[in-house]
Amino acid sequence: KGGGRGIFQLVLVGKTGSGKSSSGNTILGRDAFSATGEVFSREVSMVDTPGLFDTSIPEPALKREISKCINMSAPGPHAILLVIKVGPFSAEERDAVKKVEEIFGEDAWRYTMVLFTQDNPTAADIQGQLQEVGPELQEILKKAGNRYHVFNNLKANERTQVLGLLKKVEEMVAANGGQFYSNYTYQQVVEMLNQRESQLREFYQKKLEDEIKAVESKYKKLLSDAKQDAEDSAEDSAEDRQKTVQRTTRLPGDTA
Repeated sequence: KGGGRGIFQLVLVGKTGSGKSSSGNTILGRDAFSATGEVFSREVSMVDTPGLFDTSIPEPALKREISKCINMSAPGPHAILLVIKVGPFSAEERDAVKKVEEIFGEDAWRYTMVLFTQDNPTAADIQGQLQEVGPELQEILKKAGNRYHVFNNLKANERTQVLGLLKKVEEMVAANGGQFYSNYTYQQVVEMLNQRESQLREFYQKKLEDEIKAVESKYKKLLSDAKQDAEDSAEDSAEDRQKTVQRTTRLPGDTA
């Protein structure tokens, strides 16, 4: 199940405006919503989650986003990066954290690292963030094993910050025995998606077969109708010829 020097599966989570998508671009070194690339000789697969933590998104659309996220990160991510912008810890961020637990489950914290983002952050900014926001963020960090990293997305070309993140992720993966994250609910969704894919394949296969049969049946009927029309036309022509012969063989003065 992953580990070693194999591929790293990363999922970025966080509220809109936290710097989540920019962080994904910084990691891969290019704009990407979902992509796989080589980063410092390590193959990295990264999934962003736009809309997943938008509190205004309707429930059906949210379920589609969750299914899409799980499908793209199946069989499971090695690391969940919870992106939080340096500054006051907002109600939206609290909701985003709750949603992480709802979607991935309580056990996901073993695979979670907090990724702080800010334009040109300093060590003092981060320390101030950790000391001033109160117990909520401290509790989140505690759940995440006090694992965190800091990104300056304005300096995406400074690859040392990406290297530092990957080293921390690698340490976390090693601590988890090289296993990717999975729980019963997550696996259920993966299995449901696989089953749905199989059902869709069978449905479209049957639909194709039915359409082929319908075309064959229609073609046979057209051939049959054409044959019948030809036979009827031949009979009519024969009758017409017979009548013509009869008329031409009548003697003058004969009556019908």
